[in-house]
Amino acid sequence: MTPTLDDRITGSLVGAAVGDALGGPVEGYTPEQILERHGGRVTGVVGPWNGGEWRTARPIAPYHKGDGHVTDDTLMTHALIRVYEKVRGHLDAYAVADHLVPELMGSPVWIPELEAEALPLQRIFLAEKWIVARLHYGHVDPREAGSGNIVNCGAAMYMAPVGLVNAAHPEAAYAEALDVAGAHQSSYGREAAGVFAAAVAAACAPGATASSVVGTALALAKDGTRSAIEAVAEVAERHTDFESALTPLRKAVAPFDSVGPDYRSPSLGARRPSRLHAIEELPVALGMLLVGEGDYRRTVLGAVNYGRDCDSIATMAGAIAGALHGESAVPADWAKRVAEASRLDLHAPARALTEVTREVFARDAERRRAHEAAFTALTSGAR
Repeated sequence: MTPTLDDRITGSLVGAAVGDALGGPVEGYTPEQILERHGGRVTGVVGPWNGGEWRTARPIAPYHKGDGHVTDDTLMTHALIRVYEKVRGHLDAYAVADHLVPELMGSPVWIPELEAEALPLQRIFLAEKWIVARLHYGHVDPREAGSGNIVNCGAAMYMAPVGLVNAAHPEAAYAEALDVAGAHQSSYGREAAGVFAAAVAAACAPGATASSVVGTALALAKDGTRSAIEAVAEVAERHTDFESALTPLRKAVAPFDSVGPDYRSPSLGARRPSRLHAIEELPVALGMLLVGEGDYRRTVLGAVNYGRDCDSIATMAGAIAGALHGESAVPADWAKRVAEASRLDLHAPARALTEVTREVFARDAERRRAHEAAFTALTSGAR
């Protein structure tokens, strides 16, 4: 049966959170290091890279990554959903200033990696703290606040809700995400946010496939982002097993990735604005979607075992695969363990966003009808 809107939204958000939690403990490492550390590929929830020494082990301390804990990707995604709950309409850069910033600064939540209730601001990294610094303290125009920030996947990683609110309308998702992300990012970081939201929206369309989602992404993406997706997709189509695809996908995206070969020691040109570059995470997520033929488990495990920024890669891949097939595609045992370990109700945000999405669509439809009536009157030939 074709998944319903409710099922696709749930599948996407639960799928993103599970991907995030699976990727967290191996973030920053290479496929070879992952293989050695775990005696094989990661096939589900695993513990911290440094075991019981996670509290002091560098460079991860003091974060408890692993054991089913979600990271800032999911915390930001859920914060954006709470903004949609307040606005109950389409978002823009001003919604980030008026609602997301107060969420980050003043609404304590359980932070799994800190094993404590704290403000999201105390967990997010500098690229996300930038939003608070620029909008709350700097009073910068929200539409321009992203300029000057490092260009990374920070804005893209939490844009799934924008795609879901614009389900089956990728062009609208792309435009809305670009506006929202303008308060956070510039250049190819902002572009990736738009393309990721569009990919999630495209995955919600009845009859969508991995190939159709990537095709939509290519139709909308600009500059280096489009070139990177195109290069990765060309390679991904030759593989149906992520093991054989790990090295080829990295080679395909490397010319567009400004970070360089050593993820923990970025190059001098890393994360600077450019029309020639792309973030690594989105093209690889789309590549793994093709390799996994849209199957949630294969897609997400490919993203996780790719290493590098694999929590964000798996978050994006999980959101798209979950939107394609609905909640049943996400292994129930993974979802249960992540929800329990992270002390999160993974379904509540989905229910809330589904309600908002239906309200938004109803108002959009009303506006379209009013526009059609006005345009008909303008072109009817009446004098």
